[in-house]
Amino acid sequence: MAMTSIRPQPFRAAVVQASAVPADSAASAAKAAALIAEAAAAGARLAVFPEAFIGGYPKGASFGTPVGIRKPEGRADYARYHDQAVALDGPEVAAVREAATAARMVVVIGIIERAGSTLYCTALIIDGTAGTMAHHRKLMPTGAERLIWGFGDGSTLPVVETALGQVGAVICWENYMPMMRMAMFAQGVTLYCAPTADDRDGWAASMRHIALEGRCHVLSACQFIRRGDYPADYDCALGDDPATVLMRGGSMIVGPLGEVLAGPDYAGETILYADIDPEEIPRARYDFDVAGHYARPDVFRLEVDTRAKPPVAFRTDSD
Repeated sequence: MAMTSIRPQPFRAAVVQASAVPADSAASAAKAAALIAEAAAAGARLAVFPEAFIGGYPKGASFGTPVGIRKPEGRADYARYHDQAVALDGPEVAAVREAATAARMVVVIGIIERAGSTLYCTALIIDGTAGTMAHHRKLMPTGAERLIWGFGDGSTLPVVETALGQVGAVICWENYMPMMRMAMFAQGVTLYCAPTADDRDGWAASMRHIALEGRCHVLSACQFIRRGDYPADYDCALGDDPATVLMRGGSMIVGPLGEVLAGPDYAGETILYADIDPEEIPRARYDFDVAGHYARPDVFRLEVDTRAKPPVAFRTDSD
Protein backbone atom coordinates (compact mmCIF):
# COMPACT_ATOMS: atom_id res chain seq x y z
CA MET A 1 0.00 0.00 0.00
CA ALA A 2 1.36 3.41 -0.91
CA MET A 3 2.25 5.79 1.86
CA THR A 4 -0.17 8.68 2.33
CA SER A 5 0.80 11.92 0.55
CA ILE A 6 -0.55 13.95 3.49
CA ARG A 7 2.03 13.99 6.25
CA PRO A 8 0.43 12.93 9.55
CA GLN A 9 0.67 15.33 12.47
CA PRO A 10 1.71 14.44 16.04
CA PHE A 11 -1.04 12.84 18.10
CA ARG A 12 -1.70 10.96 21.33
CA ALA A 13 -2.12 7.16 21.30
CA ALA A 14 -3.60 4.88 23.94
CA VAL A 15 -3.36 1.20 24.78
CA VAL A 16 -6.24 -0.09 26.87
CA GLN A 17 -5.37 -2.62 29.57
CA ALA A 18 -8.68 -3.77 30.96
CA SER A 19 -10.67 -6.88 31.71
CA ALA A 20 -13.35 -8.02 29.33
CA VAL A 21 -16.64 -9.50 30.49
CA PRO A 22 -16.02 -13.03 29.20
CA ALA A 23 -19.59 -14.30 29.59
CA ASP A 24 -21.29 -11.19 28.20
CA SER A 25 -20.09 -9.84 24.87
CA ALA A 26 -22.66 -7.04 24.88
CA ALA A 27 -21.23 -5.86 28.21
CA SER A 28 -17.68 -6.10 26.83
CA ALA A 29 -18.70 -3.97 23.84
CA ALA A 30 -20.33 -1.40 26.13
CA LYS A 31 -17.18 -1.32 28.27
CA ALA A 32 -15.05 -0.85 25.16
CA ALA A 33 -17.26 2.03 24.05
CA ALA A 34 -16.89 3.71 27.45
CA LEU A 35 -13.11 3.25 27.39
CA ILE A 36 -12.94 4.74 23.88
CA ALA A 37 -14.76 7.81 25.17
CA GLU A 38 -12.41 7.99 28.17
CA ALA A 39 -9.33 7.78 25.96
CA ALA A 40 -10.74 10.41 23.61
CA ALA A 41 -11.39 12.73 26.53
CA ALA A 42 -7.70 12.37 27.43
CA GLY A 43 -6.79 13.49 23.92
CA ALA A 44 -6.13 10.12 22.28
CA ARG A 45 -6.82 9.66 18.59
CA LEU A 46 -5.80 5.99 18.43
CA ALA A 47 -6.79 3.28 20.91
CA VAL A 48 -5.62 -0.33 20.89
CA PHE A 49 -7.49 -3.01 22.85
CA PRO A 50 -6.37 -6.56 23.77
CA GLU A 51 -6.88 -9.83 21.92
CA ALA A 52 -10.38 -11.32 22.22
CA PHE A 53 -11.72 -8.36 24.22
CA ILE A 54 -15.20 -9.04 22.86
CA GLY A 55 -16.02 -12.74 22.99
CA GLY A 56 -13.46 -13.57 25.63
CA TYR A 57 -10.05 -15.20 25.86
CA PRO A 58 -10.65 -18.59 27.55
CA LYS A 59 -7.50 -18.61 29.68
CA GLY A 60 -6.98 -21.94 31.40
CA ALA A 61 -9.91 -23.73 29.72
CA SER A 62 -9.48 -27.15 28.10
CA PHE A 63 -12.94 -27.62 26.53
CA GLY A 64 -12.87 -31.21 27.75
CA THR A 65 -10.44 -32.45 25.11
CA PRO A 66 -7.68 -34.79 26.28
CA VAL A 67 -6.00 -36.49 23.34
CA GLY A 68 -8.50 -38.82 21.66
CA ILE A 69 -11.43 -37.77 23.84
CA ARG A 70 -14.21 -35.18 23.65
CA LYS A 71 -16.02 -34.90 26.96
CA PRO A 72 -19.71 -33.90 26.93
CA GLU A 73 -19.06 -31.07 29.37
CA GLY A 74 -16.39 -29.74 26.99
CA ARG A 75 -18.91 -29.63 24.17
CA ALA A 76 -21.23 -27.67 26.45
CA ASP A 77 -18.38 -25.26 27.28
CA TYR A 78 -17.74 -24.72 23.58
CA ALA A 79 -21.44 -24.12 22.88
CA ARG A 80 -21.49 -21.38 25.52
CA TYR A 81 -18.30 -19.87 24.12
CA HIS A 82 -19.74 -20.02 20.60
CA ASP A 83 -22.81 -18.13 21.82
CA GLN A 84 -20.62 -15.24 23.03
CA ALA A 85 -18.81 -14.88 19.68
CA VAL A 86 -19.95 -11.97 17.51
CA ALA A 87 -20.65 -11.31 13.86
CA LEU A 88 -18.86 -8.54 11.98
CA ASP A 89 -22.25 -6.98 11.23
CA GLY A 90 -23.64 -7.62 14.71
CA PRO A 91 -24.70 -5.14 17.41
CA GLU A 92 -21.52 -5.52 19.48
CA VAL A 93 -19.26 -4.45 16.63
CA ALA A 94 -21.74 -1.71 15.74
CA ALA A 95 -21.47 -0.33 19.29
CA VAL A 96 -17.69 -0.10 19.00
CA ARG A 97 -17.91 1.50 15.56
CA GLU A 98 -20.38 4.08 16.84
CA ALA A 99 -18.07 4.92 19.74
CA ALA A 100 -15.10 5.27 17.38
CA THR A 101 -17.12 7.53 15.10
CA ALA A 102 -18.35 9.68 17.97
CA ALA A 103 -14.79 10.05 19.25
CA ARG A 104 -13.32 10.45 15.74
CA MET A 105 -10.73 7.86 16.67
CA VAL A 106 -8.93 4.94 15.08
CA VAL A 107 -9.65 1.84 17.16
CA VAL A 108 -8.02 -1.59 16.99
CA ILE A 109 -9.82 -4.25 19.03
CA GLY A 110 -9.75 -8.02 19.35
CA ILE A 111 -12.96 -9.98 18.96
CA ILE A 112 -14.01 -13.61 18.67
CA GLU A 113 -15.72 -13.64 15.29
CA ARG A 114 -18.47 -16.14 14.52
CA ALA A 115 -18.72 -17.22 10.88
CA GLY A 116 -21.23 -20.04 10.67
CA SER A 117 -20.13 -22.65 13.20
CA THR A 118 -16.46 -21.64 13.01
CA LEU A 119 -14.88 -19.10 15.31
CA TYR A 120 -11.95 -16.85 14.45
CA CYS A 121 -9.71 -14.77 16.67
CA THR A 122 -10.00 -11.47 14.81
CA ALA A 123 -8.64 -7.95 15.13
CA LEU A 124 -10.77 -5.09 13.83
CA ILE A 125 -9.28 -1.84 12.53
CA ILE A 126 -11.91 0.90 12.69
CA ASP A 127 -11.30 4.43 11.43
CA GLY A 128 -14.06 6.44 13.03
CA THR A 129 -13.14 9.54 11.04
CA ALA A 130 -13.27 7.90 7.63
CA GLY A 131 -15.99 5.40 8.50
CA THR A 132 -13.95 2.42 7.34
CA MET A 133 -13.37 -0.97 8.92
CA ALA A 134 -10.98 -3.79 8.09
CA HIS A 135 -10.36 -7.05 9.88
CA HIS A 136 -7.57 -9.56 10.32
CA ARG A 137 -8.19 -13.18 11.24
CA LYS A 138 -5.39 -14.78 13.23
CA LEU A 139 -3.42 -16.95 10.83
CA MET A 140 -2.00 -19.40 13.35
CA PRO A 141 -3.80 -20.09 16.61
CA THR A 142 -1.31 -21.32 19.21
CA GLY A 143 -1.47 -24.63 21.04
CA ALA A 144 -4.93 -25.47 22.35
CA GLU A 145 -6.37 -22.37 20.65
CA ARG A 146 -6.53 -24.62 17.58
CA LEU A 147 -9.32 -26.59 19.27
CA ILE A 148 -11.66 -23.62 19.19
CA TRP A 149 -10.52 -21.18 16.48
CA GLY A 150 -10.27 -21.55 12.74
CA PHE A 151 -7.20 -20.49 10.74
CA GLY A 152 -7.22 -17.16 8.94
CA ASP A 153 -5.84 -16.74 5.42
CA GLY A 154 -3.91 -14.16 3.45
CA SER A 155 -7.00 -12.23 2.40
CA THR A 156 -7.16 -10.52 5.80
CA LEU A 157 -3.71 -8.99 6.22
CA PRO A 158 -4.61 -5.31 5.83
CA VAL A 159 -2.57 -2.22 6.53
CA VAL A 160 -5.06 0.63 6.59
CA GLU A 161 -4.19 4.17 5.54
CA THR A 162 -5.45 6.67 8.12
CA ALA A 163 -4.80 10.32 8.91
CA LEU A 164 -2.49 9.10 11.69
CA GLY A 165 -0.41 6.76 9.54
CA GLN A 166 -0.50 3.20 8.23
CA VAL A 167 -2.25 0.93 10.75
CA GLY A 168 -1.83 -2.85 10.87
CA ALA A 169 -2.71 -5.51 13.44
CA VAL A 170 -0.74 -8.65 14.31
CA ILE A 171 -2.24 -10.88 17.00
CA CYS A 172 -0.29 -12.40 19.88
CA TRP A 173 2.19 -15.09 18.74
CA GLU A 174 1.79 -14.08 15.10
CA ASN A 175 4.35 -11.51 16.19
CA TYR A 176 6.89 -14.34 16.36
CA MET A 177 6.33 -15.19 12.67
CA PRO A 178 9.07 -13.38 10.69
CA MET A 179 7.19 -13.55 7.39
CA MET A 180 4.03 -12.21 9.00
CA ARG A 181 5.96 -9.24 10.29
CA MET A 182 7.57 -8.74 6.90
CA ALA A 183 4.13 -8.75 5.26
CA MET A 184 3.25 -5.80 7.50
CA PHE A 185 6.54 -4.00 6.91
CA ALA A 186 6.22 -4.46 3.14
CA GLN A 187 2.88 -2.61 3.26
CA GLY A 188 4.49 0.36 4.94
CA VAL A 189 3.04 -0.09 8.43
CA THR A 190 3.91 2.78 10.78
CA LEU A 191 1.46 2.01 13.61
CA TYR A 192 1.99 -1.68 14.32
CA CYS A 193 -0.72 -2.86 16.73
CA ALA A 194 -0.28 -6.07 18.72
CA PRO A 195 -3.39 -7.20 20.61
CA THR A 196 -2.24 -10.09 22.77
CA ALA A 197 -2.91 -12.49 25.63
CA ASP A 198 0.80 -12.95 26.35
CA ASP A 199 1.75 -11.37 29.67
CA ARG A 200 5.15 -13.01 30.11
CA ASP A 201 8.30 -11.05 30.87
CA GLY A 202 9.80 -11.77 27.44
CA TRP A 203 6.92 -10.15 25.55
CA ALA A 204 8.24 -6.65 26.20
CA ALA A 205 11.58 -7.57 24.62
CA SER A 206 9.77 -8.82 21.51
CA MET A 207 7.79 -5.59 21.18
CA ARG A 208 10.98 -3.55 21.40
CA HIS A 209 12.66 -5.77 18.80
CA ILE A 210 9.74 -5.43 16.38
CA ALA A 211 9.70 -1.65 16.73
CA LEU A 212 13.43 -1.53 16.05
CA GLU A 213 13.20 -4.05 13.21
CA GLY A 214 10.27 -2.35 11.46
CA ARG A 215 11.23 1.19 12.44
CA CYS A 216 7.60 1.71 13.43
CA HIS A 217 5.61 2.53 16.53
CA VAL A 218 4.42 -0.63 18.27
CA LEU A 219 1.33 -0.61 20.47
CA SER A 220 0.67 -3.77 22.47
CA ALA A 221 -2.44 -4.31 24.60
CA CYS A 222 -3.13 -7.21 26.96
CA GLN A 223 -5.96 -7.72 29.43
CA PHE A 224 -5.60 -7.49 33.18
CA ILE A 225 -8.20 -10.01 34.27
CA ARG A 226 -8.87 -12.13 37.37
CA ARG A 227 -10.58 -15.49 37.80
CA GLY A 228 -13.50 -13.66 39.40
CA ASP A 229 -14.26 -11.92 36.09
CA TYR A 230 -15.25 -15.32 34.67
CA PRO A 231 -18.39 -17.26 35.67
CA ALA A 232 -18.14 -19.33 38.85
CA ASP A 233 -18.61 -22.58 36.89
CA TYR A 234 -15.89 -21.74 34.35
CA ASP A 235 -13.54 -24.71 33.88
CA CYS A 236 -10.14 -23.19 34.67
CA ALA A 237 -6.89 -25.10 35.12
CA LEU A 238 -5.55 -22.21 37.22
CA GLY A 239 -8.13 -22.74 39.97
CA ASP A 240 -11.26 -21.04 41.22
CA ASP A 241 -9.96 -18.39 43.63
CA PRO A 242 -11.63 -15.19 42.38
CA ALA A 243 -8.51 -13.19 43.23
CA THR A 244 -6.22 -15.24 40.96
CA VAL A 245 -4.84 -13.07 38.17
CA LEU A 246 -5.21 -14.98 34.89
CA MET A 247 -3.63 -12.26 32.73
CA ARG A 248 -1.54 -9.51 34.31
CA GLY A 249 -1.31 -7.04 31.44
CA GLY A 250 2.09 -5.80 30.36
CA SER A 251 0.67 -3.39 27.79
CA MET A 252 3.14 -0.94 26.30
CA ILE A 253 3.96 1.56 23.56
CA VAL A 254 7.36 1.53 21.86
CA GLY A 255 8.99 4.06 19.54
CA PRO A 256 10.64 3.23 16.20
CA LEU A 257 14.14 3.02 17.66
CA GLY A 258 13.03 0.58 20.34
CA GLU A 259 12.57 3.15 23.10
CA VAL A 260 9.75 2.42 25.55
CA LEU A 261 7.27 5.31 25.56
CA ALA A 262 4.75 3.79 28.02
CA GLY A 263 4.60 0.64 30.11
CA PRO A 264 4.91 -2.24 30.45
CA ASP A 265 2.30 -2.07 33.20
CA TYR A 266 1.43 -5.07 35.39
CA ALA A 267 -0.41 -3.28 38.20
CA GLY A 268 -4.04 -3.52 37.08
CA GLU A 269 -6.58 -2.04 34.72
CA THR A 270 -5.38 1.18 33.14
CA ILE A 271 -5.04 3.16 29.93
CA LEU A 272 -1.48 3.95 28.90
CA TYR A 273 -0.78 7.01 26.75
CA ALA A 274 2.10 8.22 24.62
CA ASP A 275 2.54 11.16 22.29
CA ILE A 276 3.42 9.95 18.79
CA ASP A 277 5.39 12.01 16.29
CA PRO A 278 5.06 10.47 12.80
CA GLU A 279 8.23 12.33 11.77
CA GLU A 280 10.15 9.82 13.88
CA ILE A 281 9.51 7.16 11.21
CA PRO A 282 11.64 8.64 8.37
CA ARG A 283 14.30 9.62 10.90
CA ALA A 284 14.47 6.04 12.16
CA ARG A 285 14.46 4.53 8.67
CA TYR A 286 17.34 6.72 7.55
CA ASP A 287 19.86 3.95 8.24
CA PHE A 288 17.59 0.87 8.25
CA ASP A 289 14.47 0.38 6.15
CA VAL A 290 13.59 -3.29 6.44
CA ALA A 291 11.34 -3.28 3.35
CA GLY A 292 13.29 -0.63 1.46
CA HIS A 293 17.00 0.10 1.04
CA TYR A 294 18.00 -2.67 3.50
CA ALA A 295 15.80 -5.37 1.92
CA ARG A 296 18.16 -6.82 -0.73
CA PRO A 297 15.37 -7.89 -3.13
CA ASP A 298 18.01 -9.34 -5.42
CA VAL A 299 18.57 -12.02 -2.77
CA PHE A 300 15.30 -12.26 -0.83
CA ARG A 301 11.68 -12.27 -1.94
CA LEU A 302 8.45 -12.48 0.07
CA GLU A 303 5.36 -13.92 -1.60
CA VAL A 304 1.99 -13.56 0.14
CA ASP A 305 -1.06 -15.46 -1.09
CA THR A 306 -3.86 -12.96 -0.52
CA ARG A 307 -6.64 -15.13 -1.94
CA ALA A 308 -9.54 -15.96 0.37
CA LYS A 309 -9.73 -19.67 1.17
CA PRO A 310 -12.93 -21.52 2.06
CA PRO A 311 -12.76 -23.60 5.25
CA VAL A 312 -13.15 -26.75 3.11
CA ALA A 313 -12.07 -27.01 -0.53
CA PHE A 314 -14.48 -28.92 -2.76
CA ARG A 315 -13.46 -30.24 -6.16
CA THR A 316 -15.57 -31.48 -9.04
CA ASP A 317 -14.64 -33.68 -11.96
CA SER A 318 -14.34 -30.54 -14.09
CA ASP A 319 -11.67 -29.01 -11.82
